[in-house]
Amino acid sequence: QVQLVESGGGLVQAGGSLRLSCQASGRTLSNYVVGWFRQAPGNEREFVAGISRTSLTKRYADSLKGRFTISRDNAKNTVYLQMNSLKPEDTAAYYCAVGPTPTDGIYWRDDDYDYWGQGTQVTVSS
Repeated sequence: QVQLVESGGGLVQAGGSLRLSCQASGRTLSNYVVGWFRQAPGNEREFVAGISRTSLTKRYADSLKGRFTISRDNAKNTVYLQMNSLKPEDTAAYYCAVGPTPTDGIYWRDDDYDYWGQGTQVTVSS
């Protein structure tokens, strides 16, 4: 049974920072693609960042490059999303997801991921 738990969300002022965590059980994350997505009310789920197994490759949504960083701590079986210079438009529920099979690539679409956490809310005030 694969379980993913996100944490680290909260209320932050514009320009501030948060670090989100995705802690897994039932699967060793270092062997799998992990993605971060976000969804605001009334909007579709949006790709934020992805990391390949063994951190070989990292990818980001174009609009977020330079502000967000994805990383792994394999000893803790955890993937992080460091978010800097936050803007009100970053307000959303943030989800981590794990791919179905070990690969060296990145999945860009939510349909390509098999396992999802329950999400953590990020609210950025202006």
